[in-house]
Amino acid sequence: MKQLQQATVAIVGLGLMGGSLAAALRARGSVRRLVGIARRAETVAEATARGFIDEGTCDPIAGASGADVVIFGTPVQTTLALLTALGPYFRSGTIVSDMGSTKVAVLDAMSRLPSEIHPFGGHPMCGKEIAGLSAADADLFLDKVYVLTPVERTSSDALQTMQALAEAIGARSLVLDPARHDRLVAAISHLPYILATCLVAAAEDMATEDPLVWELAASGFRDTSRLAVSDTTMMRDILLTNEENVLYLIDLFGRRLTEMSADLAQRDTERLTHLMSSVRQRREGLFR
Repeated sequence: MKQLQQATVAIVGLGLMGGSLAAALRARGSVRRLVGIARRAETVAEATARGFIDEGTCDPIAGASGADVVIFGTPVQTTLALLTALGPYFRSGTIVSDMGSTKVAVLDAMSRLPSEIHPFGGHPMCGKEIAGLSAADADLFLDKVYVLTPVERTSSDALQTMQALAEAIGARSLVLDPARHDRLVAAISHLPYILATCLVAAAEDMATEDPLVWELAASGFRDTSRLAVSDTTMMRDILLTNEENVLYLIDLFGRRLTEMSADLAQRDTERLTHLMSSVRQRREGLFR
């Protein structure tokens, strides 16, 4: 297996995540050759013009078949379909990875790839609510956690290569079991999106009674609803491939909401203050 610096890396999907990965690898000279694969010729042209890739194509077979490492930066359902379509065309020894926010479904599909392929789930814990190549940022991964989820057949060489890739873009690699990953991100990524979406929907309901609500919306509403503008296709695929964990977290949140509602209805000052104070302390310690 080639060292990362001598490898040809193909990135399938040149949106925010794929484009940022290409930009980061190119800016740091971390690989020998970068191939970008996108649905639209305009995207390939833009990535080439910005110097993110050495070459690009709209043909995923042509782009991926000669690579040492293939990384999917596409929505999860698209990744699942492409893994099936491209499986026979990966050359022996290729590391096949992804950047999606759910891992069990992806690694299940990867496990059906030919035996000489090295499957490797990946999930950089970063992003923006803005989608598309125009939002790509070479520094997106700096000091962020890059979760790596190997499977039993994944070689130690493949693990070292993916750890080197994470380090090359300024991230910190963390090896996790795929199922554990999906449980954890349901709490800190998928549930927050649902809450932001339902918050805007509830305000929309209020606006049918009094549209002035939108004129009063300021920084608090802006910050808490930010995730509601995330890419719809990406988030739909995430929710549908992590349904069990997401439903469990919705249930947990529902219990908390019911408890707080009861405390408020009963004007239980002590319980309300205890909850708000303990949560404030936890939140203040998270992002110092």
